[in-house]
Amino acid sequence: MLAYKIKFLLFTFTFLLFLASCNEIQSPKSEPFYGEIKTPEKQEFRWSNGTLPKTLDPAFAVGSPETDIVRAIYEGLTESDSKTLKPIPAIATKWTASPDKKIWTFQLRKDAKWSNDKSIVASDFVNSWKRLVELGNKVSHPNLLRNISGIYLPETSAERDVFLNDEVLENVNTSKSSQTIKSNDEAKKTTIDQKKLKFGVEAIGDFVLKVTLNQADEDFPSLVSHPMFSPIQNAKEFESGTLNAAITTSGAFRITSIGKDGVTLDRASNYWNKEKISLNRVKFVPIETAEAALQAYRAGDVDVLTNFSFEPLALKLLKPFEDFRKDKFAAVNLYEFNKNHEPFDDVRVREAFAISFDRKRLSEDEMDGVTQPAMSYLPFNDDTNFAENLVKAKQLLTDAGFPNGENFPQFRLVVNRNDLQKRIANSVAKMWLQNLGIKVEVVVKSREEFETAQKTGDFELIRRGIVLPTANEHNNLAVMFPPTEIVEKKAVSEKHDGIFNSNVGHISDLTNTASNISSNSVVNSNANTSSNTQLNSELVNDFQVEKKPTDEQTVEQKLILSNEEAIAEIPAIPLYFPETYSLVKPYIQGFETNILDAPSLKTVKINSEWKR
Repeated sequence: MLAYKIKFLLFTFTFLLFLASCNEIQSPKSEPFYGEIKTPEKQEFRWSNGTLPKTLDPAFAVGSPETDIVRAIYEGLTESDSKTLKPIPAIATKWTASPDKKIWTFQLRKDAKWSNDKSIVASDFVNSWKRLVELGNKVSHPNLLRNISGIYLPETSAERDVFLNDEVLENVNTSKSSQTIKSNDEAKKTTIDQKKLKFGVEAIGDFVLKVTLNQADEDFPSLVSHPMFSPIQNAKEFESGTLNAAITTSGAFRITSIGKDGVTLDRASNYWNKEKISLNRVKFVPIETAEAALQAYRAGDVDVLTNFSFEPLALKLLKPFEDFRKDKFAAVNLYEFNKNHEPFDDVRVREAFAISFDRKRLSEDEMDGVTQPAMSYLPFNDDTNFAENLVKAKQLLTDAGFPNGENFPQFRLVVNRNDLQKRIANSVAKMWLQNLGIKVEVVVKSREEFETAQKTGDFELIRRGIVLPTANEHNNLAVMFPPTEIVEKKAVSEKHDGIFNSNVGHISDLTNTASNISSNSVVNSNANTSSNTQLNSELVNDFQVEKKPTDEQTVEQKLILSNEEAIAEIPAIPLYFPETYSLVKPYIQGFETNILDAPSLKTVKINSEWKR
């Protein structure tokens, strides 16, 4: 009897194993990668990062696809390590700084050459950076130049006639100067009443470059890794305004063709480090929409997709695939305080509001999880300076004279006319009411009304979106928090003490949103009926707000140049960081996506022996 029971149990166990194996056959695991995997035999890399580039001029490369190509065909003093974002040698082999971190000296390598085989020398950098000044606010990121001594970016050609004088660049202090430029003729006759500063970029021989700064910056080598600082040999090559495959370049790759089918690069034969470059050819494949990009990737027609904005449902379906990547993006959405309006002149009140709402819930509920909560001002680390702390917030308000929010004046939170921003503002206002007992009026304004409110200081809190083109802390915070304004119900001066305001940057390069993703893609066409259909589009299109001042108001020069200063001052409330997404085939090695959306092709290799 016992033997019979043992046999029965063994049979049952075996049968259950058989059923389990059948069930696995009937319900196989989903594929680990999205789409076809056809491993290339050659070192030829196909990358779709948006549409055709509009320019290949480093001075005007704002974002992808332009910056991706410029990084490949040009080289600057330094470049950012794709993994760490730390500056690493490029044309400069090493650099040193004065004790006060205001004078930087770069030693240039002697084997760096242009594509026409001429040596790259220090004067190439001097001439190229002077050109950036002459171009003024037309360049992609004029704010990146703000700290170089002697630089002032005039708005008009007349101002440039006055400003550019025998290779000496004038540093205009409009808060002290009586200069007023009203027309071209007047500009040419104007006497500039301020000290003259020599242009802070100097060639010390052929292979030493010295740069003098206005303010100390211990991370200046990180700033000059931006493509805008790459030298060009001949500015006339860009005068036609068209894409020119014959331009003189300096990078690891050179242009071999430009057409409607894309831009093709080959490895440069005279690049100083050509032995370390694995790829022989790079093909930038232009694609107009996210839907078409997904189809091309799924079919195996491209190796990498970047710079496309996918809908929330598509992102959820892409998330399980091993070749899908997402990264925090170097941009921040925040609410800026008007510290000239009581009670926000009290840092205790500002801190209370900054730590009294749940950013994680805000990101998940209102933005469907496609952003990351901003617990700090800068997205380059995982600091939690502004984590929710209701006990501390209430105590701060009590100390400021508003226990439990009593007698706190009603105030306005001004946002631009955008459905997403309205939802976010209403959600934050609701949490402040629940957590602090303080009511806020959410005021929605048109673009023109919004800009007027900014200029005149007609707000208590106002929404801003900032894009950070480098990992340089000094520059990022100087742009995020420009000099303190003394509000007199007048417009703010656009030029003050040599520091200028202009568009911080934008991420229009991320606005190729999916409109109708077909059923044979990741999601079907019904995705467009979702209330979140335009979420990503609103997120990436709404980081362009910037103050556009005039010359009517005095300005107190008080710059915030470190994260510690920003945390102590709390001039704004950080809300969230956007995300950026990519798809990378598993046989691609060394393609490092990062927060700056700045991968390097120098480290990319195709593993032709890769198999599932």
